[in-house]
Amino acid sequence: MNTRATGLIRPEILALSAYAVPSSAGFIKLDAMENPYAFPADLKPGLMEHLAAASLNRYPDASAGELREAIRQAMNIPDALEIVLGNGSDEIIQMIAVACAKPGAALLSFEPSFVMFRLIATFCGLDYVGVPLTKDFAIDIVATRAAIEQHQPAVTFIAYPNNPTGNLFDRDAIREIIMLSPGLVVIDEAYFAFSSDSFLDEIANFPNAVLMRTVSKLGLAGLRLGFLAGHPEWIREFDKVRLPYNINNLTQAAAAFALRHYDALLAQAAILCIERSQLLKVLRTIPDITVFPSEANFILLRVPESEKTFKALLSRKILVKHTSASHDLLGNTLRVTIGTPAENAAFVSALRDTI
Repeated sequence: MNTRATGLIRPEILALSAYAVPSSAGFIKLDAMENPYAFPADLKPGLMEHLAAASLNRYPDASAGELREAIRQAMNIPDALEIVLGNGSDEIIQMIAVACAKPGAALLSFEPSFVMFRLIATFCGLDYVGVPLTKDFAIDIVATRAAIEQHQPAVTFIAYPNNPTGNLFDRDAIREIIMLSPGLVVIDEAYFAFSSDSFLDEIANFPNAVLMRTVSKLGLAGLRLGFLAGHPEWIREFDKVRLPYNINNLTQAAAAFALRHYDALLAQAAILCIERSQLLKVLRTIPDITVFPSEANFILLRVPESEKTFKALLSRKILVKHTSASHDLLGNTLRVTIGTPAENAAFVSALRDTI
């Protein structure tokens, strides 16, 4: 049956594939950068009581005022910055792209990096400019200067730490990019809880920079909550393209409660940082693989035959991310999320058997 879709849908959308999420039922799930630990058991009764009080028959608080204040207090967001919330970081990226999508406008980012920067640019009709990183996954500042000069991007996204490489870019290079950019620069700190550095302390110093975070990696991925912090004049404009009631009542209630117990979430993140250090140490003892340093809750590694290794891990019911085909710099790579000690041990055992 001809639904006429091919004649009506934009050609750049027809050329895309939908974002694929594989089934993980029955697998050790180490592919999606989730916190493997459940919400703390001693806090669950209070959470359930808080959720029970949520009004399911009413629309949510459109401004999510209580939740925004909980974020400000928990994460020490400077008073000079305002906050807007999104259904995960993805919606924040889309709000920015929609607001900046003038005819001929460009969105710049680095490659390899978070795939949604490129996809959402395409969704919103922005020209996408991907500047390749160096072979060591650092910012090529010479190439970046040239790209900014040529394309004059309306918005630039910088993941800090970067996904899927796990590294922090040079702070001075990021500062230079902000100062050179004619448009907005978004610092994406999705993995801030596992990182030794953050731009939160100086984001207010730049008139054309904002900071984006998510609570997904903190053990709250099921809530789908991200936020953007920036000078009020930026946040005011992005709030105009935010869909009404985008943060539902249950997410608002659960996230506000969880952030009042922020130390418990950070304690789990600290455990994962210890597990990351231990896993890095063990992986570096395995011959014939390259293990890249990480400031996130995952590790990128290069193996001799990534397709063979990925399939062998699947046969052992271990799901990791096969990143090899996503960029030339990622040839024969896999990205593994930090799991529990037992999950990490199972992964290492299976990996040793396949190399």
